[in-house]
Parts: sequence; structure tokens; C-alpha cells
Amino acid sequence: MLKSVIFDMDGVLVDSEPLHAKAGFLAMKNLGVTIPENYCYDFIGNTTKYMAEQMIKDFHLSYSVEEILTANTEAKKHLIETEEFIIDLYNHGVSLAVASSSPMDAIRYNLHSLGLEPYFDHLISGMDLPHSKPAPDIFLLALNKLGVKANECVVIEDSTNGVNASYAAKIPCIGFLNKNSGKQNLSKAQILIEGFDEITYDFASDVLKRFNNEPLTIAVTNRLIVRELTENDIPALHAIYAEKGMREFADDIDLDLDIAIKKHEAYIKNIYCFFGYGYWGVFLKDSDQLIGHCGLQNNEVDNQVELEIGYLISTPYKRQGYALEACQAILSFAFDYLDIPSVTALIDQENIPSQKFAEKLGLKYEKKVIAEDHFCYLYRITKPIS
Repeated sequence: MLKSVIFDMDGVLVDSEPLHAKAGFLAMKNLGVTIPENYCYDFIGNTTKYMAEQMIKDFHLSYSVEEILTANTEAKKHLIETEEFIIDLYNHGVSLAVASSSPMDAIRYNLHSLGLEPYFDHLISGMDLPHSKPAPDIFLLALNKLGVKANECVVIEDSTNGVNASYAAKIPCIGFLNKNSGKQNLSKAQILIEGFDEITYDFASDVLKRFNNEPLTIAVTNRLIVRELTENDIPALHAIYAEKGMREFADDIDLDLDIAIKKHEAYIKNIYCFFGYGYWGVFLKDSDQLIGHCGLQNNEVDNQVELEIGYLISTPYKRQGYALEACQAILSFAFDYLDIPSVTALIDQENIPSQKFAEKLGLKYEKKVIAEDHFCYLYRITKPIS
């Protein structure tokens, strides 16, 4: 369970230099003053006060320096992409800390000026420690102050030193690809992000679960739980694959159990972790019994990569609506969580039941294609317009 998140400050909580310039431009706009968009970038490296003084001179403003500084501070609040994420974490009871190489005065000033100070339980400056990042000292101290273990916490960093320090402390790290931070090697991060606008408590929790080798739950319906398959689930899935008729339209199934387990070890790392989707297990909610699989996979059709939905249900559980229930949940996950524009189904022209099922699920026939040297029908459903 995610108990804590540790943030770096410069480049993560505060994108210091670009924010300084962007906030200046927005502050003027909010005061009704039009200035060239790139004007404020000439003041990168200078104080906000100096920038305000020059603005008054250059544009003959009637505002005081204090009024411009106040407007600048207000503008910064709207430019901090992490604010909603921080509030989401806070509302879920997650304790928060800043672990920065900056001086403590700078940490306090930035958090106070941005209105973020109330959300953080602990502020830690690397300047107070004998060894700075990439040494793990600052994160180990943060764990101690927060009262959590390394596998109950996530770090967010944008620098090589920060990511390496997190790795040395054995804490999973979300690496922020900040274009303003220069060339950084974030290869030791668990996952990389390009922005915070869609990052949530659930996202951070999933990162921690993957680090702890815990399967992610994809969907919960009235009767089913759809979740990632673990190596322990493969024998039960293997037994389903061995049922009569299962290979008729799924001839790529490997019936060697040892090979299937080894393949799934790689599948967890290369498919679940990399793409965020794949084939998941379908379990009865009341008994946790595995009754099949369903999910999404990439498939190339007519030189175009398509996201394809597929399913397989154990014989005793067919014709009871389980496949429809699971696949409807998967489509919701694809459209609402993954923001996929469309999902397809590639169905053998002889497989009439699957064609009817696709139509019942809401997919529509699009065209006839050749796949693996035989004719198939391509069905598609697009994301509903909200």
C-alpha cells in the first residue's frame, strides 16, 4: 500500500527557471498588460523583483513592484502542474516530503509562495547531510522521518543524481522527463512521465505495486475481477488451455507448462510493465477462481498497428455472460483509463459465434483482411464522444 511520496523540488515541484519567466508573462496578462511572450525569458537567472522593476521601466507601468510580485506569485500557482496530484495524494492520506539538494530556506520559500506548504509533513535539505545525491542518505532520512519502509513509498525525480539516489535507497522512482532539466539519464526509474496533468494517486499506487511484484486489478464487475496474471496463476490457465476445442481459434497457445511459466515471467516485464495492458486473468469475484483470460494486445493489420481485444473462457463457464461482462469492462478501461481512440477485433471468417459476440459488444464490421495467410474480418469500436 502506498503510504508516502517523496518529491524533489527544483524541476519537479518547481520548474524554477522557465516558471520564473512564464509566471512573469502570465502576471502581466492578468494585470491587463500585453508584453512580448519571450520578454521575460531575458530575466532567467535574475530575481523576480529585478524583473518587476524592469517591467515598470520598460512598459511605463503604474503598478508597484509589490503588486507585480503578488501577481507573479498568483500566476505561479496556476503553472504548477503537480498541485492537483499533490492534493489527490493528500486526500488519500498519503504523507508527503520534499527531499531537495537546495538550501532549507529555498525549500520553505518555494512551498510557501506556491501555497503547497500545508500538504507536506517533512522538508529535508541535502545541504544538511554529509553526502548529497546520488548518495541515498537524503531518501533514507526521509523514510525515517515519514516512518515508512522503502517498499511503501515512491520518489519523484527529474535528474540523474536524484534517480540514482532513489535506486540506491531501494525506493521505486517515477522519473519526470523535464525538457528544461537538460540531458538526464533516468534509466533506473521504474517509469518515465512527461507531465503531471494525468498523474494520480492510483497511478503512483500502481507503480509501487509493480515494484513489489503485486498484480494490478484492472476492473471489478458484478461477478468478476479482471487482474494481471502472476506466475502462480499459469498452471490454472494452462489447464484451461488444454480443454477440448480451445486451440481451434487460438492455435498459438503453448501447452508446455514450464515453457508457459517462463514466457509469462518475460510477459510481466515486457508487456504489463511496458505497455500497461496485455492479457489479464478473469476471476470469479466470490471464489477467486480463474475462469479464463481477456485483454488487449497490439496487432499489425494492413501495415497499421491496431489495439485488439480478445478473450478465452473455460468451457463450464461459457454462455453465462462472463465474456461479455469482462470485455465490456476492458473496453471501459481502454477508453477511460488508457484513452485509446479505438479497439479492434480480428476474427476468422469461419468463427461465426465470435463475429456475433463482437457485434453484441458494440464493434462494427469494417473490412475483410488477410492475417496469417487466411481471411479474417476486422471489427472496430471507437471511443465514445463525451
